[in-house]
Amino acid sequence: MKPTLVLFVLFLCFGAKAQVTQEIFESFKLQERRDVSYYFPEDYTKEKKYPLIIVLDADYLFDNVVANAKFYSTFHGMPQAIIAGIHQSKNQLRLEDCAFDESTGLPSEKAKLFFEFLGMELIPYLETSYNTAPFKMIVGYDITANFANYYLFKEESLFNSYVAISPTLAPEMETRVPARLTAMQKTIFYHLITDGELSKNDNQIPVLNTALKAMDKENLRYFYDNYSNADHISVATYGIGKAFDNVFTMFKPISPTEYKTQILTSEEPVFDYLTNKYDMIEKLFGFRKTVGLNDIMAIYAGSRKKEDVESLKSLADLCKKEYPSTMLGFYFEGEYYEQIGEPKKALRTFEKAFGMEEIDFLTKDMALEKIDALKADFGY
Repeated sequence: MKPTLVLFVLFLCFGAKAQVTQEIFESFKLQERRDVSYYFPEDYTKEKKYPLIIVLDADYLFDNVVANAKFYSTFHGMPQAIIAGIHQSKNQLRLEDCAFDESTGLPSEKAKLFFEFLGMELIPYLETSYNTAPFKMIVGYDITANFANYYLFKEESLFNSYVAISPTLAPEMETRVPARLTAMQKTIFYHLITDGELSKNDNQIPVLNTALKAMDKENLRYFYDNYSNADHISVATYGIGKAFDNVFTMFKPISPTEYKTQILTSEEPVFDYLTNKYDMIEKLFGFRKTVGLNDIMAIYAGSRKKEDVESLKSLADLCKKEYPSTMLGFYFEGEYYEQIGEPKKALRTFEKAFGMEEIDFLTKDMALEKIDALKADFGY
C-alpha cells in the first residue's frame, strides 16, 4: 500500500471537515488496487477510542451503515465509530472476493487472499493510524455475509460483532458456525437478518437459526430478525438500525423498561447494576464511559425505591468522582446519612452540597430545604 497518498487525502478531507472519503488501497496480498470508503466522526480526536466497523458490499451498504451510526451515536445509542467500506460491485468483484468451494464450503484461493487483505492489511493500517477501540463489527449481505463467518474460524475471532443480512451460506455453514461459537470464549454478537424470499426458499437458515437460539452461552448475544414483507433487495435497508440497537443496547442510557424489569426485580444491590453495566462497556469497547446523568438518576431512584442505603452511599462516592464540582455527590451522601440516622453528618454534608454547582434537578433551594428541616427537627 502507499500510505503517503492515503494519509495526504485523509488530511485534506479532515481539513475540509469532510466525514467521508474514498481512497484506492494498494493491496500486496491481492496484488490489486481496491476502492475503500472511510467515515470518521467529524469531531474525531486522538483522546478517544472508536470502535471499528468493516462494511462489505460498500456500494450498497456503506451509506446506510454510516447514516445509522451517526444517528445512534448522536442520540447515545452507540459510541462514535470509524467505518471502512470495501467496494465490490465493479466487475462483480464480490463474487471473486467471497467465493467458496461448492463441495467443501471453504473459501476459494482468491477469497483466502481477500480474507488476508482485510485482516492483515486494511484493519492493521486503520489500527496503527487511528485510535481504534478493541471492538470490531463486520457487516455483509448475501455472499459477503457468508464470507464474514470465516473470521469465526480463526483461533480468536477477529470481530466482536457479525451482522449477516440475508446470507447465502456455504455448504455446512449452518452447523459449522454454531459449533465454532460453542467452543469460543470471546463475547460475540451475532445478528442474522432475513427477508421473506430467503426464509421461504432457503433450507440452511432455519437450521442455523434453530441451533443458535438453542445455545445457552453467556458470551453469545444472538439476534434474529425476519422481515417477511421485504424482498432480497430491500431487506438491506431494514435491519441495520435494529442490529445497532441490539448490539449497542448496553451503551444506551438505562430505559424505563430496563429500570422496571432489571433493576427493580434484581436481588442484587442496585449500585451493582450500574457497576456491571459500565464494566462490560469498558471490557467490550476498550474505554471507560462517563456515567451519564440518566443512569445516575435511575440508580438513585432504584436505591430509594428499594431502600438500599448502601447503594446510595456508593452512588454518592461515584458522583464525587464523575461530577466533582456539582452538588450530586454530597447531596446523595446527605440523604444517606439521613436514612441511617446521622443527622449531624447529614446537616454538614448538605451544607457542602449547598456551596457547589447546581445540576439537573438538584438546586441550592433543595439543599437549603434539607438544611432548614434538619435544624428544625433537631434544634441545631
